[in-house]
Amino acid sequence: MNLQMLIKDRVQLIMKMHNMTPSMFADKIEVQRSNISHVLSGRSKPGLDLLEKIVRKFPRVDAHWLITGEESDVKSDQQLKIQLEETVDLVPLTKKEVKTVVFYDDATYDVFLPNER
Repeated sequence: MNLQMLIKDRVQLIMKMHNMTPSMFADKIEVQRSNISHVLSGRSKPGLDLLEKIVRKFPRVDAHWLITGEESDVKSDQQLKIQLEETVDLVPLTKKEVKTVVFYDDATYDVFLPNER
């Protein structure tokens, strides 16, 4: 007996995690509702187009996991961006002016340093 989740179970899990009905999910990923119904019933397996739409609309979903059921060691750029945003304190950085350079049309320039307070 295979204890690994089937792809239809992984699709159902994504829907459950986003509190979506099959109809809502189909609308979100822009496929016909019958496509999702066929996948969830086990009548058909999702095609590449459907899998791509899921990953595009749900960037936190690991494409490798969705297809194989195994967690991927390699993260996509989008997953890394999301992970970075979640882990880094998004405190605005304060910038300090170091110098201002003004270039003139006669090929000269002036450098202005900020006043130290």
